[in-house]
Amino acid sequence: MKSDRVVVTGRGTVNAIAENIDDFAAALKNGKCGIGPVTLFDTDGYRTRIGAQVNGFDARQHIPTAYSLKRMSRSDCMAMAAALQALAEAGLLPMEERSTARTGVVIGGGAGGMLECEPVFARYLETGADRMPVSSFAAFSCASSADHIATHLKLFGPRTTFMTACSSGATAIGFARDLIRSHAADIMVCGGTEPLCRITYSAFNALQAVDPEPCKPFDRNRQGLTLGEGAGIVILESLDHARKRGAPIYGEILGCGITCDAHHMTAPDIEGAGAAAAMAAALADAGISADRVDYINAHGTATPANDRMEAHAIERVFGNRARHIPVSSTKSMIGHTLGAAGAIEAVACLLAIERDFIPPTIHHNATDDDCPLDVVPSHSRPARSDTVLSNSFAFGGNNTALVLGRFTENGGDP
Repeated sequence: MKSDRVVVTGRGTVNAIAENIDDFAAALKNGKCGIGPVTLFDTDGYRTRIGAQVNGFDARQHIPTAYSLKRMSRSDCMAMAAALQALAEAGLLPMEERSTARTGVVIGGGAGGMLECEPVFARYLETGADRMPVSSFAAFSCASSADHIATHLKLFGPRTTFMTACSSGATAIGFARDLIRSHAADIMVCGGTEPLCRITYSAFNALQAVDPEPCKPFDRNRQGLTLGEGAGIVILESLDHARKRGAPIYGEILGCGITCDAHHMTAPDIEGAGAAAAMAAALADAGISADRVDYINAHGTATPANDRMEAHAIERVFGNRARHIPVSSTKSMIGHTLGAAGAIEAVACLLAIERDFIPPTIHHNATDDDCPLDVVPSHSRPARSDTVLSNSFAFGGNNTALVLGRFTENGGDP
């Protein structure tokens, strides 16, 4: 039995289809669509006017009044809400003082407090003022979310932030796992957070990477992605630590693989070499063969090139079996949440393992011969998955793959 096993003892999320774990599981099972009109800012004149927005998000419904919301951005609040959910599920609230010294925070993200800072900068341009209050930009940094979580909860362990674009959330989880394995921490609060904001929305529209309609991953008629927002947080602990305190265990982080395409700033390597290498590295790290994977939660952005690349990469790793492993993209329901995507998708994978279902790829109607995969369309599929592979591939060729597993006493060994 491995002595360095790292398990998941808590999960939390805020996204376009749910603001807690049970609702998220139900929404995934039912193929709920969270994509609709964006109202956070004016979308007039763009190629698309839709997104997977967290409608009606009220931070105070999730964050007790004991915690100040001063200088916290929408992104910070979503991360804090998901973290508190995860800690509560793990039985770690209130935090014992003796635990805080060895509890760390690792968060992935991208836009940070950009949504709040955009109107401040616009006001600066309009007025020509040469000085602006520093407090106006207090939540600008992507690192703000990790800072607020650690400060509010008095967590003194390792703290850092990852910005590897769309793989940030997954990378944060992999790094947090390694911190526990290296005995730098006993408990890690980790995941990702991302808000919708004007600059991100404008950039993806300028790239013509968005679909005017809700995205259709792996569909022959796909036209691009749909942007989304949200946060996903998991609590990781060493197995020994979790057992000593009688913690619930919802799964295990079996492996992580990180590679780079070294190819292009935005376009993927269409041959999928880097993506395939990340998957292979994650499987090797987990110490399992490709035939042990029961389900693949795809990156599945619904851009023509990215889906084709991912399908090729899966074929490189799984060979003929690639056509028979269930694959789905939850981005069809919650949009592409960029820095939070890998973390929210990890939560989805853990729910799929725990509750014996495979989330669907909604809006998928027409098979694409360039993506010869068993894409689960429309409705969830009842199935037992003991081992799940979750892919996160990002701009700059930043690839991260996670292997998550059902917890067993022998670690899943035959």
